[in-house]
Amino acid sequence: MALQSNYLDWREQIPVQESYDVIVAGGGLSGVAAALSAARMGRKVLLLERSAMLGGLATQGLVNLWVPLCNGRGRQIIKGMAEELLRLSIRYGFDTLPEEWRNGEPAQPTKVRYTTNFSIGIFALSLLEILKENQVTLCYDAVASQPVMEKGHCRGVIVQSKSGRGFYPCSVVVDATGDADLLARAQVPCFVGGNYFTTYGEGIDVEHCREVARTGKIHDAYYWMMGGTANLYGKNHPEGMPLFHGTTLEGVNEFLQTNQQALLDGLKAQDRNKRDLHLLPGMAQMRTTRCIEGNHTLTTADQYRHFSDSVGAICDFDQRDVLYEVPYGTLYHPAFDNFLTCGRSASAQGYAWDVLRVIPPAVLTGQAAGVAAALAAEGGVGTPEVDVGKLQERLTQTGVIIHFEDGWVPTQPKEDSDAHMESHL
Repeated sequence: MALQSNYLDWREQIPVQESYDVIVAGGGLSGVAAALSAARMGRKVLLLERSAMLGGLATQGLVNLWVPLCNGRGRQIIKGMAEELLRLSIRYGFDTLPEEWRNGEPAQPTKVRYTTNFSIGIFALSLLEILKENQVTLCYDAVASQPVMEKGHCRGVIVQSKSGRGFYPCSVVVDATGDADLLARAQVPCFVGGNYFTTYGEGIDVEHCREVARTGKIHDAYYWMMGGTANLYGKNHPEGMPLFHGTTLEGVNEFLQTNQQALLDGLKAQDRNKRDLHLLPGMAQMRTTRCIEGNHTLTTADQYRHFSDSVGAICDFDQRDVLYEVPYGTLYHPAFDNFLTCGRSASAQGYAWDVLRVIPPAVLTGQAAGVAAALAAEGGVGTPEVDVGKLQERLTQTGVIIHFEDGWVPTQPKEDSDAHMESHL
């Protein structure tokens, strides 16, 4: 050990652990989808989750809103594992699924959208069960701290846990941390985003308990208690306050502590015997921190554009009729031969990043990354060289719509939005 200027030079021997075909870092919904997809293709998969529950922002982050899988006219756009996990999220817990969508796509056009809330805890447990059923090795309380690189190739991942540090070799790594943490440490070029001043916890009060007694629906017991109150588009963000990037220890702590103080300040004015804050988010509720500069970066200019390497069609959660196709190129950088990403760190910019990061597209990209990782490991090829035709065929077999039909593109200007959702996203 030696001190050199402001750096500590440290050497240690790290035990080599079991080898895997695919390592997925991050047990949010995109990571679960990646691990599950690769395992279903017969690959040996390790999923690393730094906390004690699965689901990421959807569970720990209290964002328990499955935004629409449809175009706002009664046509389902996002299918495959995104729908499978939606149905799993409400199998054993409450739902707010509209009757029009309870049994699948409605026979007649409707503006009612295919969306639901779900029980955070029950869904997290259900995700554990489905991973175990599919022989995914899951490690809770395990931080994927460092990729071991040889130029553009990742030999495996150093994992920090209660057992100390261990090195896990693998063929392919999927960074599903949501913040591109492993990718950034591997020197993959990344974009850094910004987040508004907003957070919420889950509350319960006497008024909402009365509502449950009236409706008989447990979901009516809960409501959101706000810290910062800025919405998706920045309304209510304090004037002069910088955006939060969330890529450093200091930045994350400033976001969390400032928001938590604001939440407490709001509670102080309320009757302490009539309400309770029973659940704080277990992670920073930041959505756009860091994403890769992929082989293709999705932007709003890609609306209604077809891509030959599409891994699926998606819709806009807040605007009816708006459609995209997600290129496989958003999931990798061509200079790194066995890295993939998905979810919030897939390559996108501007409002397209918001469209791509929410639950259904995150699951779609996770599913695509898992299938691509399995194909790469099986064929001994780099992730940029994966046969896109085989990837699309596998996804299609699960119901994924690879290319939207041109007849679904609206001929009239965008009519309206679902602005009631945006404050929760």
